[in-house]
Amino acid sequence: MLAGLAHYTLKLVPPTMSVRVLMGNLRGKRWIVGSAIHRCWLGFYEYEKQKLISREVRPGSVFWDVGANVGFYSLLASKLVGSGKVFAFEPVPRNLAYLREHLALNSIANVEVLTVAVSDRNGAFSFEIEETGFMGRLSDEGGITVRTATLDSLVDDGTVQPPDYVKMDIEGAEVLALRGAARSFQRFHPVLFLATHGREVEAECRRLLEFWGYECRNLSPNSEDGLGEIIAKFQTSQK
Repeated sequence: MLAGLAHYTLKLVPPTMSVRVLMGNLRGKRWIVGSAIHRCWLGFYEYEKQKLISREVRPGSVFWDVGANVGFYSLLASKLVGSGKVFAFEPVPRNLAYLREHLALNSIANVEVLTVAVSDRNGAFSFEIEETGFMGRLSDEGGITVRTATLDSLVDDGTVQPPDYVKMDIEGAEVLALRGAARSFQRFHPVLFLATHGREVEAECRRLLEFWGYECRNLSPNSEDGLGEIIAKFQTSQK
């Protein structure tokens, strides 16, 4: 009964309303209710992952938010890096609008938004947006065309600074993105917070990272639908 009442109450909150995040590591930040699921502004969205990233990320560092969506982790990383820099990668038009609005609402100056889908090649490719508009992925059946780029190429041409931390969640394209960032990972050894979509994708990502000298730990071994959350760290004894 209480759960039903809470659900009904949440439906009464106008989706365009800007509210303060109620709890968690983003407590007090401004958030647009209808931009994402209610757990974001209630504050317990991926709560354990929030805490882990908050423990790991250091002030003055460079954080890549690959698959920034509407900016939850971009806001968190902005707070954590302080005088450092966050690069937020997001190709979906709907999400970009909310991402930029969240940055503006919170007067964020240390986040740079890149309108690009990260992959293993540079170019323009079809992109399929999930029917809610919240998520999307590279697909031959996509209804829009987006610019793609490798992370290595963006480092090489000076568009982004080399990373200390990378959060990546891009709906199954993680292997492609990692292949396109091979030099950056092998040279700069960033800590990686990786969401993998499907067990085959997770296994391939692990193989690639371990080949580069990373140690992978699964954050949520009991997750459903094959969705794995991994933290990967370069084994310092190999440096």
